[in-house]
Formats: sequence, C-alpha cells, structure tokens
Amino acid sequence: MAQALNHSQLEYLNAALSSGELQQVRRMMNGGLKPADVAHLIESSPPKIRTLLWNMVDQDNEGEVLQYLSFDLQESFLREMNAEELIAAVEHLDIDDLADMLQHLPSTIISEVLRSMDQQDRERLEQVLSYPEDSAGGLMNTDTITVRADISIDTALRYLRWHSEIPAMTDSLFVVSRKDVFIGILPLTRLLVSDPNISIREVMITDTITIPATMPDTEVAKLFERHDLVSAPVVGDDNVLLGRITIDDVVDVIREESDHSLMSMAGLDDDADTFSPTLKTARRRAVWLGINLITAFIASAVIGMFEATIQKVVALAVLMPIVASMGGIAGSQTLTLMIRGQALGQVERSNMGWLLNRELLVGLLNGALWAIVIACLAMLWFKDITIGLIIASAIIINLIAAALSGTMLPLLLKAWGIDPALAGSVILTTITDVVGFMSFLGLATIFYA
Repeated sequence: MAQALNHSQLEYLNAALSSGELQQVRRMMNGGLKPADVAHLIESSPPKIRTLLWNMVDQDNEGEVLQYLSFDLQESFLREMNAEELIAAVEHLDIDDLADMLQHLPSTIISEVLRSMDQQDRERLEQVLSYPEDSAGGLMNTDTITVRADISIDTALRYLRWHSEIPAMTDSLFVVSRKDVFIGILPLTRLLVSDPNISIREVMITDTITIPATMPDTEVAKLFERHDLVSAPVVGDDNVLLGRITIDDVVDVIREESDHSLMSMAGLDDDADTFSPTLKTARRRAVWLGINLITAFIASAVIGMFEATIQKVVALAVLMPIVASMGGIAGSQTLTLMIRGQALGQVERSNMGWLLNRELLVGLLNGALWAIVIACLAMLWFKDITIGLIIASAIIINLIAAALSGTMLPLLLKAWGIDPALAGSVILTTITDVVGFMSFLGLATIFYA
C-alpha cells in the first residue's frame, strides 16, 4: 500500500541513491509511495538525479506522477517521449489534469493526444483547451453526473448504482434540462435521506452558485473561500452546464497565487525551479538585478548633487542610510497591505480615500515618533542640534512619502497592466531613497550653506 512521504523516508531515499541501492529506490517509487510524493522527491533533487529517478518510474505510473510535477519538468520529460509513450502515460488522467499538462506543450503533441482519444473524451478535452488556462473553463473538469428534475429519487439512486464508480470529489448531482441548461443541485446527503418516491424537483436546491466559464481562476478561489464550497458548476452561454470545479483544483490556484506573490516580491518567476541549472537561474535573476542597478544609480545621482555639502558635514554620510531605510520599511508595510487587499478584493475606489487618509496619518504619527528618537540620538552622537532637526524633518517627510507611494503604487500599476507584486517594491524603494536623500541633504544644504 502506498504511503505518504515523510522526512525520514526522504533522507532514506537520498541515502539509498548515494549508496547505489537503486533497486530499493525503484521499489519504493513504484509501490511504496504515492504519485504526489514521487513527484516531490523528483523535484527535490538536482537535475542529474531527477533524470535517474524519472527513468525508475514504471510506465503505468508515469501519468500519475507527471500531473504533480511543475510545468517545466512536465515539459522536459514529455518532450523526451515518443507519441506512443506519451499517449500511454496520459490516457488515464482526468480531463482537467490532462488539459493543464497539454497547455504548455507544442500543438503537434496536443494533436497526437487528441487523435488517440475516443470522440467523447476528445470533445471534452477540446472544450477545456478552448478556454484560457487561468479561467474557470480552463480549470474545470467535464466529468459530471447529471439528472433530470422530473425523475424520482429512487430512479436517481438506481442510476448511481449503475455506475462502476463516480467522479472523485462528487458531493452533489447536477440537475439539468433536456438541453443541459443548469437548474440546480441535489446534494448526495439529501439524496440519501429523501423519500425514494418523490421527484428530484421537490428536494433539489435551485438557489446555488454557478461559475461562468470565463471567470478568472483567482475569482473562483475567492468564491470557494467565501462560501465554503467543495464543488461548483461551471456554465457557459445560456446557463448551459459545461463542467464543475472542485476544491482540489482551487487549492492549486491558491498555492500558485501564494507562490506568485512571494516570488514576485524578489523579482523572480513564480515557477522558478529550486534546482534549475546555474546559467538559467543566473539569466532569470540578471534582469531584475539590472533594473535594481538603474534605480541605485538614480539614488546615487541624487546624493551626487549634494557632494559639497556631504564633504563639509561628514555626519550626513553617516546618517543618510537611516533616512532611506526608515522610509523603505514604512513604504513596504503599506505596499504589502495594499497588494494583499487587492488580492482579496477588499480595495476599491469607494474606500480608497479612507485608506489613503489612514496611511498618511499613520505615516505622520510614526514619522513624528521616530523623528524625535532619531533626532535625540543624532544630537547626542554628533553634539549638533542642527543635524538633529534636519534628520527629524527628513524622517517625517520620507515616511509620509512612503505612505503615499505605498498606497497609490499598487492601484496605478494595476491600472497600467503591471503586476504590483512584481514591480511595486522596486519602484517604492527608488521613491523612498530619492525622497529621503533629497529631503535630508537638501535641508542640510540650506542649514549649512
């Protein structure tokens, strides 16, 4: 019986690989572990070991393992298969999992798979592939159980028993018209306890949530979270039932969104591979390092404008990083809060004014508090009241600027079609650095002229 991979087993497998006990590893991968854990083991290994592990997977298990791998690894392994191997690997996958896999492969491979399928499955797969990957239509599974409203509960039960198995994660039957127009749902819990002689129409639920096929997957995830859904019907034009989305698919969307936000904050792709080759990793990171270099030169240019003042008052060079750092941290706090609010659908034009006023007031209060603390420390350090007044003023100015930019940047970037999580932190840092240096050194130039 397959079991879940735990930390000790992972260490054992790695030790077995290191010692050359390949047969033991092969037995565990093809019977001792679940497909998801085999995929985790492969993804947790360097490139050469990955290839070795993949070659140990039995052909009957390849499809199950493939669906749990990242898209880059899926594509890498699938491209090495010939048409017969590919078809054999994916023939038992659910339509939604197969669609996810094929959307990242060349059209020639998709055509090969489609030709190998029977007409019903081919039409279902083509229907899913016709929608964008990040939409409800691209996320849905077309494998549903539908019934008519005019049949009895007893007939529905006999219809269910006629199936050798029902689709995974089935919690309700979908009630449709003869033209497949969605009418309502019949939860299995209600089906099992109802009088067998009454009709489905008498016990079905018509006040239920339906998901348009064009809805973005992130909006689907919010609906599932808000209404505690396990599954939901996906409808097309004229409310025709197309398929369903289940909670396991939504969990994947939530995880991908979380990965995207985390990786974007560092300027990385959300599908970045922990064990990707050196050159590929360096190339991906070089782009944002270059952008950061440009913004650093902008900040340096501002400092260069006040070179004479810095040479006159050396304390300015010592205290400059404090002003920039305080603004950067304050701005990041606001920026993160706003991006999270956008992701949750909580930030709208109607409440923008309140949020902006709140953040500006927070910036002013924190600016005043820390301006006093930093000014006192600076005066004690350099025995100069003027330097304390200058840095206090600069701190207040920069924290207010940080609050303003942290609040407005996500909205402006989203309006321009730019991902706030990806570009927001870089732009924010530039703004707080420039404003911080300009206010601090500008005031110093005035006072020490």
